[in-house]
Amino acid sequence: MDDFSAQPGAANVYGLIGSEANAIAPRKRPLSSMTPTIVVRGGETAAVLGGSGGPLIISATLQVLLNALVFEQDAAAAVAAPRIHHQWMPPVLATEPGIDAAARMALGRRGHHVRESLDIGAVQLIRRVADGLLDGAADPRKGGKAVGW
Repeated sequence: MDDFSAQPGAANVYGLIGSEANAIAPRKRPLSSMTPTIVVRGGETAAVLGGSGGPLIISATLQVLLNALVFEQDAAAAVAAPRIHHQWMPPVLATEPGIDAAARMALGRRGHHVRESLDIGAVQLIRRVADGLLDGAADPRKGGKAVGW
């Protein structure tokens, strides 16, 4: 139910404060960050991925997508890589422990309020590799299996 503002003005389980605009009411849709994603290249499916973690979903999914398709990491490395997340409100930049301490300090010098966070979302990924085989991985932060055919 945290996709609605159960108590407008009060923090939800993620520490986010919702407004009356997202209050529970008839005929309203919940605010959601669900991102089931299908990437198509040249008419063929290149990757499918999705995540969980409330407001962390979008940034976690994007970082895994970049790791796999831009930085060409295999699925296991792409989902296991450390992540960052900025929520805007509250104005805190969350970083996982694997983010370099020097990078965190540099961000702090630029005015970011940096806080270490254990888990920033959980993403499952299946990508098609050059030979047409599927390379899949479940996020070690949460567990599970990546299954595709």
